[in-house]
Amino acid sequence: MDKLIILGVGGNCIDILDTVREINEKSERPVYECIGFLDDDRETWGEDHEGVEVLGPLEKAASYRDCFFVNGIGSPNNFWKKREILSRTKIPLERFATIVHPSASVSKMSQLGHGTVVFQNATIASHVRVGHHVVVLPNSVLSHDVSVGDYSCIAGGVCVSGLVTIGQSCYLGTHSSIKEAVMIGDGCLIGMGSVVLDNVQENSVVVGHPARFLRKTQEEEK
Repeated sequence: MDKLIILGVGGNCIDILDTVREINEKSERPVYECIGFLDDDRETWGEDHEGVEVLGPLEKAASYRDCFFVNGIGSPNNFWKKREILSRTKIPLERFATIVHPSASVSKMSQLGHGTVVFQNATIASHVRVGHHVVVLPNSVLSHDVSVGDYSCIAGGVCVSGLVTIGQSCYLGTHSSIKEAVMIGDGCLIGMGSVVLDNVQENSVVVGHPARFLRKTQEEEK
Protein backbone atom coordinates (compact mmCIF):
# COMPACT_ATOMS: atom_id res chain seq x y z
CA MET A 1 0.00 0.00 0.00
CA ASP A 2 1.47 3.35 -1.09
CA LYS A 3 1.50 6.32 1.27
CA LEU A 4 -0.17 9.36 -0.30
CA ILE A 5 -0.19 13.07 0.55
CA ILE A 6 -2.71 15.48 -1.00
CA LEU A 7 -1.53 19.01 -1.81
CA GLY A 8 -4.18 21.52 -0.72
CA VAL A 9 -7.24 21.28 1.51
CA GLY A 10 -10.02 22.72 -0.67
CA GLY A 11 -13.07 21.00 -2.07
CA ASN A 12 -11.24 19.18 -4.87
CA CYS A 13 -8.76 17.87 -2.29
CA ILE A 14 -11.54 16.35 -0.21
CA ASP A 15 -12.97 14.84 -3.40
CA ILE A 16 -9.56 13.30 -4.10
CA LEU A 17 -9.56 11.78 -0.61
CA ASP A 18 -13.04 10.40 -1.25
CA THR A 19 -11.89 8.97 -4.60
CA VAL A 20 -8.87 7.32 -2.99
CA ARG A 21 -11.11 5.69 -0.41
CA GLU A 22 -13.43 4.42 -3.13
CA ILE A 23 -10.45 2.97 -5.02
CA ASN A 24 -9.44 1.13 -1.85
CA GLU A 25 -12.98 -0.18 -1.31
CA LYS A 26 -13.24 -1.48 -4.88
CA SER A 27 -9.79 -3.10 -4.93
CA GLU A 28 -8.88 -6.56 -3.70
CA ARG A 29 -6.50 -4.87 -1.27
CA PRO A 30 -6.03 -1.18 -0.30
CA VAL A 31 -3.95 0.74 -2.83
CA TYR A 32 -3.27 4.00 -0.96
CA GLU A 33 -2.93 5.16 2.61
CA CYS A 34 -3.60 8.90 2.71
CA ILE A 35 -1.40 10.14 5.56
CA GLY A 36 -2.14 13.87 5.30
CA PHE A 37 -2.64 17.13 3.47
CA LEU A 38 -0.12 19.94 2.88
CA ASP A 39 -1.23 23.54 2.52
CA ASP A 40 0.43 26.96 2.85
CA ASP A 41 -2.44 28.41 4.92
CA ARG A 42 -1.08 28.39 8.49
CA GLU A 43 -4.59 28.40 9.94
CA THR A 44 -5.21 24.93 8.53
CA TRP A 45 -2.10 23.29 10.03
CA GLY A 46 -3.03 20.57 12.47
CA GLU A 47 -6.68 20.57 11.39
CA ASP A 48 -8.51 17.32 10.80
CA HIS A 49 -10.30 16.93 7.47
CA GLU A 50 -12.38 13.78 7.20
CA GLY A 51 -9.98 11.99 9.55
CA VAL A 52 -6.81 13.18 7.81
CA GLU A 53 -4.50 15.82 9.28
CA VAL A 54 -3.04 18.92 7.61
CA LEU A 55 0.67 18.31 8.17
CA GLY A 56 2.03 21.75 7.31
CA PRO A 57 3.12 23.83 4.29
CA LEU A 58 3.90 22.64 0.77
CA GLU A 59 7.63 23.09 1.36
CA LYS A 60 7.55 20.06 3.67
CA ALA A 61 6.72 17.78 0.74
CA ALA A 62 10.34 17.01 -0.11
CA SER A 63 10.92 15.64 3.39
CA TYR A 64 8.38 12.83 2.86
CA ARG A 65 10.70 10.67 0.80
CA ASP A 66 8.61 7.50 1.03
CA CYS A 67 5.34 9.08 -0.12
CA PHE A 68 3.48 9.70 -3.33
CA PHE A 69 1.63 12.97 -3.93
CA VAL A 70 -1.38 14.31 -5.79
CA ASN A 71 -2.38 17.93 -6.26
CA GLY A 72 -5.84 19.36 -5.61
CA ILE A 73 -4.94 23.06 -5.77
CA GLY A 74 -6.48 25.00 -8.64
CA SER A 75 -9.58 27.05 -9.41
CA PRO A 76 -10.77 29.63 -11.95
CA ASN A 77 -9.07 32.22 -9.73
CA ASN A 78 -5.56 30.76 -9.81
CA PHE A 79 -5.41 28.01 -12.44
CA TRP A 80 -2.49 29.68 -14.26
CA LYS A 81 -0.33 29.36 -11.11
CA LYS A 82 -0.45 25.56 -10.82
CA ARG A 83 2.92 25.00 -12.55
CA GLU A 84 4.61 27.47 -10.20
CA ILE A 85 2.96 26.02 -7.09
CA LEU A 86 4.02 22.48 -7.93
CA SER A 87 7.57 23.47 -8.87
CA ARG A 88 8.06 24.87 -5.35
CA THR A 89 7.51 21.43 -3.84
CA LYS A 90 10.63 20.03 -5.56
CA ILE A 91 8.88 16.65 -5.91
CA PRO A 92 10.07 14.53 -8.88
CA LEU A 93 7.34 13.96 -11.47
CA GLU A 94 7.42 10.18 -11.01
CA ARG A 95 6.33 10.56 -7.37
CA PHE A 96 2.97 12.00 -8.37
CA ALA A 97 0.21 9.40 -8.40
CA THR A 98 -2.40 9.15 -11.16
CA ILE A 99 -5.83 8.76 -9.54
CA VAL A 100 -8.87 7.45 -11.44
CA HIS A 101 -12.27 7.02 -9.79
CA PRO A 102 -13.68 3.48 -10.20
CA SER A 103 -16.78 4.83 -11.98
CA ALA A 104 -14.76 6.68 -14.65
CA SER A 105 -14.38 5.12 -18.11
CA VAL A 106 -10.87 5.48 -19.53
CA SER A 107 -9.97 3.82 -22.82
CA LYS A 108 -6.98 1.50 -22.73
CA MET A 109 -5.90 3.26 -25.93
CA SER A 110 -5.48 6.55 -24.07
CA GLN A 111 -2.69 7.95 -21.91
CA LEU A 112 -2.86 9.76 -18.56
CA GLY A 113 0.11 11.70 -17.21
CA HIS A 114 1.60 11.70 -13.73
CA GLY A 115 -0.46 13.46 -11.08
CA THR A 116 -3.61 13.48 -13.17
CA VAL A 117 -6.96 12.94 -11.41
CA VAL A 118 -10.13 11.66 -13.10
CA PHE A 119 -13.30 11.96 -11.03
CA GLN A 120 -16.68 10.20 -10.98
CA ASN A 121 -18.37 9.18 -14.24
CA ALA A 122 -15.90 10.98 -16.49
CA THR A 123 -15.39 9.44 -19.93
CA ILE A 124 -12.06 9.45 -21.74
CA ALA A 125 -12.38 7.90 -25.20
CA SER A 126 -9.81 6.34 -27.53
CA HIS A 127 -6.43 7.88 -28.35
CA VAL A 128 -6.80 10.72 -25.86
CA ARG A 129 -3.54 12.14 -24.48
CA VAL A 130 -3.90 13.78 -21.07
CA GLY A 131 -0.81 15.51 -19.73
CA HIS A 132 0.63 15.72 -16.22
CA HIS A 133 -1.25 17.29 -13.29
CA VAL A 134 -4.56 17.50 -15.16
CA VAL A 135 -7.89 17.33 -13.31
CA VAL A 136 -11.02 15.97 -15.02
CA LEU A 137 -14.05 16.65 -12.85
CA PRO A 138 -17.23 14.52 -12.69
CA ASN A 139 -19.35 13.74 -15.77
CA SER A 140 -16.99 15.31 -18.29
CA VAL A 141 -16.31 13.76 -21.70
CA LEU A 142 -13.05 13.82 -23.64
CA SER A 143 -13.85 12.38 -27.06
CA HIS A 144 -11.49 10.51 -29.37
CA ASP A 145 -8.08 11.95 -30.24
CA VAL A 146 -8.27 14.84 -27.78
CA SER A 147 -5.03 16.25 -26.35
CA VAL A 148 -4.99 18.03 -22.97
CA GLY A 149 -1.86 19.92 -21.91
CA ASP A 150 -0.16 19.75 -18.51
CA TYR A 151 -1.71 21.56 -15.52
CA SER A 152 -5.12 22.03 -17.13
CA CYS A 153 -8.51 21.56 -15.46
CA ILE A 154 -11.63 20.17 -17.10
CA ALA A 155 -14.53 21.17 -14.83
CA GLY A 156 -17.73 19.20 -14.29
CA GLY A 157 -19.98 18.29 -17.21
CA VAL A 158 -17.63 19.57 -19.92
CA CYS A 159 -18.00 18.01 -23.39
CA VAL A 160 -14.89 18.08 -25.57
CA SER A 161 -15.45 16.81 -29.13
CA GLY A 162 -12.98 14.74 -31.10
CA LEU A 163 -9.59 15.99 -32.31
CA VAL A 164 -9.58 19.02 -29.97
CA THR A 165 -6.23 20.29 -28.68
CA ILE A 166 -6.22 21.99 -25.27
CA GLY A 167 -3.04 23.79 -24.24
CA GLN A 168 -1.23 23.85 -20.93
CA SER A 169 -2.61 25.58 -17.82
CA CYS A 170 -6.15 25.97 -19.17
CA TYR A 171 -9.44 25.92 -17.27
CA LEU A 172 -12.59 24.73 -19.03
CA GLY A 173 -15.60 25.89 -17.01
CA THR A 174 -18.55 23.77 -15.96
CA HIS A 175 -20.79 22.54 -18.81
CA SER A 176 -18.74 24.22 -21.51
CA SER A 177 -18.66 22.50 -24.92
CA ILE A 178 -15.85 22.46 -27.47
CA LYS A 179 -16.46 21.83 -31.19
CA GLU A 180 -14.41 19.16 -32.96
CA ALA A 181 -10.88 19.97 -34.17
CA VAL A 182 -10.73 23.28 -32.27
CA MET A 183 -7.39 24.39 -30.79
CA ILE A 184 -7.30 26.17 -27.41
CA GLY A 185 -4.02 27.92 -26.61
CA ASP A 186 -2.10 27.82 -23.35
CA GLY A 187 -3.44 29.65 -20.31
CA CYS A 188 -7.05 30.01 -21.48
CA LEU A 189 -10.21 30.22 -19.39
CA ILE A 190 -13.42 28.96 -21.01
CA GLY A 191 -16.46 30.36 -19.18
CA MET A 192 -19.21 28.23 -17.66
CA GLY A 193 -21.68 26.97 -20.26
CA SER A 194 -19.73 28.46 -23.14
CA VAL A 195 -19.86 26.88 -26.60
CA VAL A 196 -16.50 27.14 -28.36
CA LEU A 197 -16.77 26.92 -32.14
CA ASP A 198 -13.44 28.47 -33.20
CA ASN A 199 -9.80 28.38 -32.14
CA VAL A 200 -8.92 30.32 -28.97
CA GLN A 201 -5.65 32.22 -28.78
CA GLU A 202 -3.41 31.66 -25.75
CA ASN A 203 -4.04 33.60 -22.52
CA SER A 204 -7.64 34.40 -23.46
CA VAL A 205 -10.90 34.35 -21.51
CA VAL A 206 -13.86 33.46 -23.72
CA VAL A 207 -17.53 33.29 -22.73
CA GLY A 208 -20.94 32.86 -24.30
CA HIS A 209 -22.86 30.87 -26.90
CA PRO A 210 -21.04 31.01 -29.22
CA ALA A 211 -17.97 31.86 -27.13
CA ARG A 212 -16.40 35.25 -27.75
CA PHE A 213 -13.24 36.89 -26.46
CA LEU A 214 -13.78 38.78 -23.19
CA ARG A 215 -10.30 39.70 -21.94
CA LYS A 216 -6.81 38.42 -21.36
CA THR A 217 -6.19 36.10 -18.43
CA GLN A 218 -5.11 37.34 -15.01
CA GLU A 219 -1.61 36.12 -15.75
CA GLU A 220 -1.12 38.69 -18.49
CA GLU A 221 -2.85 41.49 -16.58
CA LYS A 222 -0.27 41.21 -13.78
